[in-house]
Amino acid sequence: MNELTFPGRLALQQRVLPAYRGPFFDALASACEGGLSVFAGHPLPEENIAVGTSLEKAHYTPARNRNFFPIRCSLYQCWQSGIVEWLESWQPDALIVEANPRVISNRKAIDWMHARRRIVLGWGLGTALPSRGASGLLTVWRHRQRLGLLAGLDGVIAYSQRGAQQYRQAGFPARRVFVARNAVTTRPGKTPPSRPDTFQGRPVVLFVGRLQARKRIDNLLHACTDLPLDLQPDLCIVGDGPARHSFEDLAQEIYPRARFLGALRGPDLEPYFQRSDLFVLPGTGGLAVQQAMAHGLPVIVAQGDGTQEDLVQLDRSGIKLSDKNSWKVLRGENGWLVRPDHRAALHQALEEALSDVDQLRRMGVKSFQVVFQEINVEEMVRSFIHALRALTSQV
Repeated sequence: MNELTFPGRLALQQRVLPAYRGPFFDALASACEGGLSVFAGHPLPEENIAVGTSLEKAHYTPARNRNFFPIRCSLYQCWQSGIVEWLESWQPDALIVEANPRVISNRKAIDWMHARRRIVLGWGLGTALPSRGASGLLTVWRHRQRLGLLAGLDGVIAYSQRGAQQYRQAGFPARRVFVARNAVTTRPGKTPPSRPDTFQGRPVVLFVGRLQARKRIDNLLHACTDLPLDLQPDLCIVGDGPARHSFEDLAQEIYPRARFLGALRGPDLEPYFQRSDLFVLPGTGGLAVQQAMAHGLPVIVAQGDGTQEDLVQLDRSGIKLSDKNSWKVLRGENGWLVRPDHRAALHQALEEALSDVDQLRRMGVKSFQVVFQEINVEEMVRSFIHALRALTSQV
């Protein structure tokens, strides 16, 4: 039996089907001997998610999402009509669902699978325990919802090491917790792009992402302004969004070296990765970080949901990232992790990065190696198959 494949039919539920997940789902379908069927609905307009409309190798069944309360409300819930009909039609040997208690229809799907003695895995970011002193009926209710969902799963796949630790701390059996580090980039070629030993004029700093307030481009503009004049970079900001005009106004006022290039993709974006010296993600999110690393760029990223800590290769000895008073900037082998929404920390990382070209180039090579060896779509598929096969032998 091929250990790189799952010998059965796999079903995978998602609340929505983001366009960037297409390559992963198709690669996972190729590793399932009985095929893969994806069940997903459409996002709300305010989410601004670019959705996929088709898959090449995986089957796609559209869900009818019924949303209750606004998406950012603590009471938000989603019911996906047709989920049982989809399972009855596909007849999967295993099901993967979002480990998100807000998708309330998943409980019906879990019950359907277990009634037929078939395995169900959750896939999620983690589940942080309530902070000390947290109280209130809503906090207690949400925590019980999370624990109730976990209790119905045969296993769970976390996006990151931090997420896996949270699932274990919530009481989920360690032997049934797996890590598939979140990847949106396929394995690049065998050699990283070459860059000159010195900056060609001013250094070039790149940001790619949707221009929303939470991306904190304002912090990046202020941090660049505070740099010594000889280190101030040409700042390329790729993307569009509701906060673009306010960011442009601020740049015109304090940092006119910033260029706003609009939304670019594919071949139009490629030259900017190639000519840049450093990639910076000052706020949350940021799938383009892996693209930058695949192009041999060192990175500065703000700590977020845990996936950033896996991308920046840190020396973890003696470091407790959850203690917000213990650190501002952490330097890794391929970049820097900075405290979220901390302008001084971002400035410190930028100054260190742009002051040493040799160090920057070494870090860029390490970034490439991380994506080539560890965090790519192919390795993510391998981790999913490992989890499926391990659970099949346990239950």
